[in-house]
Amino acid sequence: MTATNLHAAAKACLAATAPAEKLRLTHATWAAVRSGELRPDSAAPPPEPIAAPGRPAKPQLVSARQVPQRGLGTPEGRAALVHAVAHIEFNAINLAWDAVYRFRGMPDAYYRDWASCAHDEARHFALLETRLAELGHAYGDFDAHNGLWEMAEKTAHSDLARMALVPRVLEARGLDVTPGMIERLRHAGDERTVAVLEVILREEVAHVAAGTRWYRWCCARDGVDPLDTFFALLRDYMGVALRGPFNRPARLEAGFVEAELDRLAALATAT
Repeated sequence: MTATNLHAAAKACLAATAPAEKLRLTHATWAAVRSGELRPDSAAPPPEPIAAPGRPAKPQLVSARQVPQRGLGTPEGRAALVHAVAHIEFNAINLAWDAVYRFRGMPDAYYRDWASCAHDEARHFALLETRLAELGHAYGDFDAHNGLWEMAEKTAHSDLARMALVPRVLEARGLDVTPGMIERLRHAGDERTVAVLEVILREEVAHVAAGTRWYRWCCARDGVDPLDTFFALLRDYMGVALRGPFNRPARLEAGFVEAELDRLAALATAT
């Protein structure tokens, strides 16, 4: 890495279209952050308006309702599931780098947290890409949806809203659904995919925790109540589109409090 401006490096990671190049840049950028070579620069040009991140021509992006649901009893069905998770991880790389690129004037620890998350998500994507190849497929072979990035676009104006709604709602959903996936895959005898998902589940707790940490930091900075603000943002951005059940132990480990989880459970029951 030759640049010393972390925001510019994050932009380069975002812009990379080929998965292999995005992963290479991500790992190199994280190494430069760790060594102190890359730092946030208060004199850097302001962020450009959010647009689609760099991504390959495939997968074709469709609405979430158009993504086919396949059973896990066949290799094709398991490949479709692995592909769906790989797509989430690819999006998560971009989301982490956009959090670094877009939001300025944050503490150095904020940028280090999200650069570290990008590095983790890139490793996760590589694990899933390898598993896809073992199942006879590649990233792009199945259609996918763009819900994670659509929320990034909606929250591009507000670090507080981004921290509340991307890591603490959309990414936290993985904490809720992955244990069930693991159980079903184990029942189907697919221990290789189980091993990958167990790594991802364990590490995603720390990513949601980073979202919680910086959401609360933003609330303290802005002088707003974290609990009431979280539910106001849920209502304003997501309406009643909330599904349970919630993985309480994992969410508590990721920084949620009992009062939040009780209100989330009540909302999901009401809908």
